Amino acid sequence: MKCPLCGCVSFYIKDPDDEYETYEFAWRDGNVEFSADVDQDSCPELCDDTEIFCDQCSWHGETQALKDAAS
Repeated sequence: MKCPLCGCVSFYIKDPDDEYETYEFAWRDGNVEFSADVDQDSCPELCDDTEIFCDQCSWHGETQALKDAAS
C-alpha cells in the first residue's frame, strides 16, 4: 500500500504511551515490515483504527483509510 498523497510506502505510528516514541514501517506485498532497528516485541499492534503517518508528506489517517485508498 502507498500513501494516497505522495505514493510513499514508508509510514510510522506513535507509541500510545509515549507520543515522542515512533515506530517506522513499510507496507511490502500487503505485509507490515518494521524497520530493522525496531524491537519487534515492543511494537504496538496495527489495527484498522490505528492512526498512521506518512514518512514523507503530511498525510495521516487510520489504517483502514489507507486500505480503502489502495482498493
